[in-house]
Amino acid sequence: MDWLTAIFDTLIDTLGDVVPIVAVLFGFQYLVLRRPVPHLKQVLAGFVAVILGLALFLVGLERALFPLGEMMATQLTAPEFLGVSGQSHWQDYYWVYTFAFAIGFATTIAEPSLLAVAIKAEEVSGGTIRPMGLRLSVALGVAVGIALGSYRIVVGDPIHWYILAGYLVVVVQTAFAPKNVIPLAYDSGGVTTSTVTVPLVAALGLGLASTIPGRSPMIDGFGLIAFASLFPIISVMGYAQITALLQRIQTR
Repeated sequence: MDWLTAIFDTLIDTLGDVVPIVAVLFGFQYLVLRRPVPHLKQVLAGFVAVILGLALFLVGLERALFPLGEMMATQLTAPEFLGVSGQSHWQDYYWVYTFAFAIGFATTIAEPSLLAVAIKAEEVSGGTIRPMGLRLSVALGVAVGIALGSYRIVVGDPIHWYILAGYLVVVVQTAFAPKNVIPLAYDSGGVTTSTVTVPLVAALGLGLASTIPGRSPMIDGFGLIAFASLFPIISVMGYAQITALLQRIQTR
C-alpha cells in the first residue's frame, strides 16, 4: 500500500507540473497559430506516457536511487572499510574516488538527453561528429569532475576555487578550440545534469558530507553537480582539439 500511495501522490504532483506546459503548447497552437494539432491522438497518448513515466521515475528516485547513493557513500567511508582506527587522510578514500569516477562515467553514458544531443550533432555536422566519441568524451569529463568533487568534499576545500580554476581553463580552451565545437561543448555540460546523473550524484555528495567528520551536508554536500556540468565542457573541447591536431599531423 505504501508503494501505491506514493505512486498515486507522485502522479497527482506530476500532473500538476505537466498541465501548465500542456496549456502553453495547446494555447499557442489554437489561439496564436490558429491551427489544429497534427496527430492529436498520438500527442495526447504521448503526454499520458510522459506523466506516467515521470511519476514512476520519481518514485524510483525516492525509493531506490537516493537511498542507494547514500548507502554506498556510508559504506565506502566507514572506518572499518577504510582500515583506519584514528584520524583518516584523503589518501584513505581512494575507493570513494574510484566509485565516483565509475558512477559518473556509467550514468553519463546512459543519459538519454546526451544520446539525443549526440544523434542531432551527427546529423547537423554531416557525420563529422561521431555520437560515441562525443558521449565518451562527455562521460570522461563527468567522471573526472565527480571524482575531483568527491576529493574536495573529503579534504574540505572551498568549492569556488575549483570552479574558478575550471572556468579559467574553459575560457582559454574557447580561444583555441575549433569554432564549430564550442557551442556543442557548452551544451554538453548542461545535458549531463539530467534524469539519470543528478539523483545519484546528489545522493553521493550528501552521503559523503554526512559521513565524513567535520563536513556539513548543506555546505559541502552540494556542488558535485557543478563539477558534472563544468568538466564535460573541458573534455569535449579537448577531444575536438586533439582530433584537429591528429588530422593536421595526418595531412602533412
